[in-house]
Amino acid sequence: MPSAQHVWKADRVTDRPEAFAREIRRIVLEQSKRANVGHIGSALSIADLIAVLYCGVLRGVGTDDPGRDRFVLSKGHAALALYAALHLCGLLSEDELDSFAGDGTLLGTHPERELRGIDFTSGSLGQGLSTACGAALAARLDGSERRVFCLLSDAECNEGSTWEAAMFAGHRRLGNLSAIVDVNGQQALGYTRDVLDLEPLADRWSAFGWDAREVDGHDHEACRAALQEPSLDGRPRVLVARTEFGHGVSFMTSRIEWHYLPLDDEQYRLALAEVAGT
Repeated sequence: MPSAQHVWKADRVTDRPEAFAREIRRIVLEQSKRANVGHIGSALSIADLIAVLYCGVLRGVGTDDPGRDRFVLSKGHAALALYAALHLCGLLSEDELDSFAGDGTLLGTHPERELRGIDFTSGSLGQGLSTACGAALAARLDGSERRVFCLLSDAECNEGSTWEAAMFAGHRRLGNLSAIVDVNGQQALGYTRDVLDLEPLADRWSAFGWDAREVDGHDHEACRAALQEPSLDGRPRVLVARTEFGHGVSFMTSRIEWHYLPLDDEQYRLALAEVAGT
């Protein structure tokens, strides 16, 4: 199987988020096949959201500038999509990317802060928003204009700690904080509506003092616009991003088993062909 090719240039990351997202999906498939690991559907569902963030929304990515924006991938099991973005931005070499899930690598199945371009270790579901709240409050105390973005799963909204953090952010009016909920409708052992129904999700966030907006999580322009608009009355912002689990690969779409399953050779061939055509 060929290794992922570094086909993107760092100075082009703001040009074509659609192509950037397609490259993320390709790398997710290639690297998950090479490493024979799962969490593929989860990574594919956030590819467009990651592309929007890394194509002009996040400021100072991969630098040591204390004023750079911070990003927390709370749903850390989708880290391969983040690694793909860092690679496409020129922050990870091909050799580093090809070490994903290998012995002694910094590219584990959940992100580690020791890796260039990652500020926060994550993966213990329900904890990322609390980390993001701390980072947003720290920016305020520092008098900094840096912003904090946190991408979490809809299943994490089953966790009480998520709502404790949401209450804190609403109370403190952390207007420099944006949460993005990847509402793909499923989790490891079932569909979210059956495990613990979250709807109406935007209304729940609004009740906790957030500026809640529903968007199509695969619509780049809608997501970018919602993230770049000023927050309402200084409230923290949340995008309830409606996505499709396994987006871009038809046989993974809304299928619970693709939370964990790796690809066999034929599935890999079919998936790559579909992603190339998106």
